[in-house]
Amino acid sequence: MKVDQVLDAKGLACPMPIVKTKKAMNNLEAGQILEVQTTDKGAKSDLTAWTKSTGHTMLDSKEEDSVYTFYIQKG
Repeated sequence: MKVDQVLDAKGLACPMPIVKTKKAMNNLEAGQILEVQTTDKGAKSDLTAWTKSTGHTMLDSKEEDSVYTFYIQKG
């Protein structure tokens, strides 16, 4: 998967990963992919709901060593 931008939101508590993701998405063109890395356990449900409500697409997500990584395509 070709990632256009990586957002490191590790160590940030809710709602900061969403706030930073929103800001980063504003800088991308439609179709580009943002990789979000966070340690916030609530981010999975938060980011999934946020992508649905904003017209973006959650392409994939994974958890490795307590770091949650999400791949979001701008709608």
